[in-house]
Amino acid sequence: MIPDNSLLGSWIEEPISPIQKISDPILVEHGVHLWLKRDDLGDPVLSGNKKRKLKNNLLALLKRTELPILTFGGAFSNHIAAVAQAGKRFGFETIGVIRGEETQPLNTTLQRAVQCGMKLKYLNRQNYRRKDAPDLQKQLNLEFGPFHLIPEGGSNREGILGCREILGEIDLDFDVVCCSCGTGATLAGLTMGLKPKQCALGFSALKADGYHQKAVTEYLKWFDVSSSSWTVNTEFHFGGYAVVRPELVRFIQQFHLQHTIMLDAVYTGKMMYGIYECIRRGGFRVGTCLLAIHTGGIQGNDGIEKRNGVLLRLP
Repeated sequence: MIPDNSLLGSWIEEPISPIQKISDPILVEHGVHLWLKRDDLGDPVLSGNKKRKLKNNLLALLKRTELPILTFGGAFSNHIAAVAQAGKRFGFETIGVIRGEETQPLNTTLQRAVQCGMKLKYLNRQNYRRKDAPDLQKQLNLEFGPFHLIPEGGSNREGILGCREILGEIDLDFDVVCCSCGTGATLAGLTMGLKPKQCALGFSALKADGYHQKAVTEYLKWFDVSSSSWTVNTEFHFGGYAVVRPELVRFIQQFHLQHTIMLDAVYTGKMMYGIYECIRRGGFRVGTCLLAIHTGGIQGNDGIEKRNGVLLRLP
């Protein structure tokens, strides 16, 4: 396959996403201001923080066009969906290493990945936890030949630098920037873009206390950044990645009805639920200006709905 440089360049140069003021009685009651960076607008798959993380990786790969992209992710992974879509659109071969056993029929995310030409390989959860081990990397090389590795979630130097650019697009004097946390790379990038007296608050999407503290600290070390202006809230993961509970479903439904903004059940829904709950508890001082990052991920809602028998968008 021969990458299409012109299509890739056009995608990278798409207009900057807007920020939108959120109006809600609870915000007025607690004297808090909330803005939402609408990185979800545009392509339902190749937008949000997945675009931020992928663009520098794809530009680097143009110099090694003979290599396929190999990456990792769960069965509902926005990253897997984005890499597969990017491969189809821009002319890269792609391989997705999926956490867990193969389940038929494939969910919507994996169906679309296969339709985009992505080859899938499954690893049980025990082996998946060893995905960075040299012997497993060697095994993948023997099976697929040489490849360009993009880590899970696009969480490498190129991906973090892409996320750092988010705050460079913001002309708003905010106090706290909020994002959902999977691998923690987006939070690391935002932290690197903070101005004095600003801080970053991540909301964990997974049940793994202590993981993000270690991961974000390590990411920042890559860039010789030492910062205490960030923290991670681990209260609102709702049991893990693909777990959907009734109170989260109701919140996503109500938020869409009230603001005509769709959230996803894995990341942004949990973040916004957490923000609202912290506001209710008086967790932000009066006058605080919050900036939340909508990192996209709406593509995963179809599979989540079918798996859990719920509707996130009411008819």
